[in-house]
Amino acid sequence: MQTTTTAPAAARRAHADRFGLSCASITPFEAGGAIDVPRLVDHLRRCLDEGCSSLTLYGTTGEGASIGLADRERALDACVEAFGADRLLVGVMASAVDDAATQANMLFDAGGRGVLLAPPFYFKDPGDEGLYAWFSRALEAMHAPRGVFLYHLPSVTAVPLSIGLVDRLKRAFPGVIAGVKDSGGDWSYTSALLAAHADLHVLVGDERLLARAMRHGASGAINGFSNFCAARLAPLLDGEESPAISALVDLLLRFPVTPGVKALVAHVRGDERYARVLPPLVDLPPGQSAQLVDAFRAL
Repeated sequence: MQTTTTAPAAARRAHADRFGLSCASITPFEAGGAIDVPRLVDHLRRCLDEGCSSLTLYGTTGEGASIGLADRERALDACVEAFGADRLLVGVMASAVDDAATQANMLFDAGGRGVLLAPPFYFKDPGDEGLYAWFSRALEAMHAPRGVFLYHLPSVTAVPLSIGLVDRLKRAFPGVIAGVKDSGGDWSYTSALLAAHADLHVLVGDERLLARAMRHGASGAINGFSNFCAARLAPLLDGEESPAISALVDLLLRFPVTPGVKALVAHVRGDERYARVLPPLVDLPPGQSAQLVDAFRAL
């Protein structure tokens, strides 16, 4: 007989050590394309002041797949000095096992909190067996890995992570796999993940599903809206819906998302240099930026 997960049942299995809200930070860039470290540090400091409990560098919103190793290391060192390593996570985005391990080891060697580990996105339809082998080799090549969050973002990677694959990896690497960041925007997947993996931190990237997921046992979020309205997300973490936030997400998804988020950060910070993106992304046209800013002001 099938049973429906209820809020009380979710509450019984919710984590006592709730993950909370982590900013999936944008990455400010200088005109030549290098990371603008002073602006990055200033932005992250403001995100902490506005209610984020941790900071995630080089994720999707942070254009992590476009940033080279030297620039990653330079900016990470500055962030460790500014905030301490225990508040920092990094996105790991590579198709080669060695590259993924190198990106992760920068964080682990610095004493950081954990990594957001994306699948090898260049190869489509590798199947669970191929993905298990790739993740296993990457984890084995890392220096004392910990706090690893598997990254489910099929709209970008085109490589979904099955519920069974998550189960196999958490059993093979106990104490290493901390959870899953679910940015799929599909409640059927989210609810199945919560039902099967109550022992893991399930972090929701889609703000429209965050409150519902928290009522059913999710542990927090790593998300892009924390870049410009972190304080407005606190009620969602307590399970309270926000139609205004959901409407802004719907609007943002009509445009290229990362340039859109950066346009809103530029508006909030009063500094257009925050809006720069790296190729192959392009800056949001002024008319689209204006639509987003108007919708944000309506909040």
